[in-house]
Amino acid sequence: MTTLRDWLAQRPVVRAAVETHKTPTRGELRALALKELREDQNLTQTQLADILQVSQNRISAFERGQVERAQIDTLRRYIEALGGRLRVEVDLGDRRIKIA
Repeated sequence: MTTLRDWLAQRPVVRAAVETHKTPTRGELRALALKELREDQNLTQTQLADILQVSQNRISAFERGQVERAQIDTLRRYIEALGGRLRVEVDLGDRRIKIA
């Protein structure tokens, strides 16, 4: 019987590959959180799009994890429409700067 240790010895973990897959996964988790916030407010994508005066496709893109390409103002309005507040911070070494 092959043990986990044997299997890992034959197929070592490639940390670079793990890191490559983390970024999309984090984006998917953020997207799921945005979708859940919207659904908690009993809003459809179309209703939220109407409130923000953007297309339903823009809302869908956010909820598919394409937040990085979003304009900060649109994302801020998305969050505020759901009753939240967007904060933007920059981490520079041991410094953290709030910019919005």
